[in-house]
Amino acid sequence: VPYGDPAPTHRFKNVFDQGEYGVGWLANSLTLGCDCVGHIHYFDGVVNDNDGAPVVIPNAVCMHEEDAGIAWKHTDFRTGAVQVRRRRRLVLSTIVTVGNYEYGYFWYLYTDGTIEYEVKLTGVISTAAIAPGETPAHGTLVAPGLYGPHHQHFFCVRLDMTVDGPANTVVEVDSAPSPPGPANPHGNAWAVSSTPLTSEAVAGRDADSARARYWKIQSATETSALGAPRAYALMPGETVPPMYSPDALFAPRAGFTDHQLWVTACDDTQRFAAGDYPNQHPGGQGLPAYVTGDRALEGADVVVWYTFGAHHVVRPEDWPVMPVSTVGFMLKPSGFFDGNPSLDLPASPAHCHTP
Repeated sequence: VPYGDPAPTHRFKNVFDQGEYGVGWLANSLTLGCDCVGHIHYFDGVVNDNDGAPVVIPNAVCMHEEDAGIAWKHTDFRTGAVQVRRRRRLVLSTIVTVGNYEYGYFWYLYTDGTIEYEVKLTGVISTAAIAPGETPAHGTLVAPGLYGPHHQHFFCVRLDMTVDGPANTVVEVDSAPSPPGPANPHGNAWAVSSTPLTSEAVAGRDADSARARYWKIQSATETSALGAPRAYALMPGETVPPMYSPDALFAPRAGFTDHQLWVTACDDTQRFAAGDYPNQHPGGQGLPAYVTGDRALEGADVVVWYTFGAHHVVRPEDWPVMPVSTVGFMLKPSGFFDGNPSLDLPASPAHCHTP
């Protein structure tokens, strides 16, 4: 969580919440009707204390099912016939308190095969005093004599992918306008290109909204009824590159933020994006070190690492308690199924349809 304020009270704030505090043992005990609603199944969390003894956190993880809006709908404009189906999602969530901030980590499993990961950010922003009449250069006034410094939050999710088998290839997918000419006489054409990420040295990639960039993790052995590799697409959500310079004090320990996407050959000892002990090494560990071997990735057992950032330009509305802000990504089936897998969802009450 790098803060963008050079003031003495904030310039040292660049907390590695996982590597320095340990998110797991800071998990809340969740409460029915407050943190989770509906018919709930809870899982306890077990962590260790400073002496290595086990500590149970009751109700650390919540699982429930909920309505998730319209799955699909069509109205036949000729006959007036209407068909609509609603979708459901299974929710797995945990909420942690790290100092002044709360993070809610939510996995959503949808009836159309989509998997979504969402982080909910809330809590109390870090603040500092400011003299009357002054305007903060690196923050926003949130109350008389008080401002909140701008900052960013970076998350990296390790995805050990097995898409229809262990042999997978990651492909970068870009869209771009077709050049004018005989093949594009009206200037409206655009095309999609796919580039395999063949080794770790070329698999450090960045999001590009101008090209609607996303990545597919596809089977190297299994194909759909249409002959295409069965695949899931990693669809970026809101993200942002780091605003700090490479010579920032903490930058060498945060090498995982150099790219939004990293792909590595699976190695169960390589578990953490910033390395095992980011609070105890000078930098260069984690993902930058993992990829130095430049292992082959085509048709391999791969791990996809996705780094995404929340860019917090502080608002007065964030004080005294910040409304929830969300950031995340989706994994969407892309040729994994032979058609819409949610066609067989049960119909809603009769008043939603006309034959």
